[in-house]
Amino acid sequence: MALESLNELFVNELKDVLNAEKQLVRALPKMAKVAQSPELQQAFKKHLAETEGHVERLERIFGSLGQTARGKQCKGMEGLVEEGKEIMQEDGAPEVIDAALISAAQRVEHYEIAAYGCLRTYAQLLGNSEADRLLEQTLQEEEATDKALTALGEGGINQAAAAVGAEEEEE
Repeated sequence: MALESLNELFVNELKDVLNAEKQLVRALPKMAKVAQSPELQQAFKKHLAETEGHVERLERIFGSLGQTARGKQCKGMEGLVEEGKEIMQEDGAPEVIDAALISAAQRVEHYEIAAYGCLRTYAQLLGNSEADRLLEQTLQEEEATDKALTALGEGGINQAAAAVGAEEEEE
């Protein structure tokens, strides 16, 4: 696909992020199932509901552009999801697995924050205030999820993982 205008880039990136979000809709329930911490499980379930809303918002944007809401393969998210799958298949202390899941989830959030920040800028430059508003709402949710994951890690999950390692070293 040739990118001859900012509008073409905007639509192309919307397709990419739509596919990314759909990949997450499939991955988040698996992450919630593997997580041992009830708080982390709940965070993943909450983000799943938000992610389903992100897909709906993207579909609304496509509709407002007169476009079919069809994604294109997002290889970046595929890689991040694959890394998450590897963590979920690891044997190990549940506390350490939870810390690793937070790390994987935050990488996903940072990827999405970058994507939505760019899309929002494009919407503004293209004068699409409705897309700008919807993308800003999603961007705020992604940033809030990132902060919530940081709080979970700092609030005990990472310390629990560190304690597991310290116990093994003392033995």
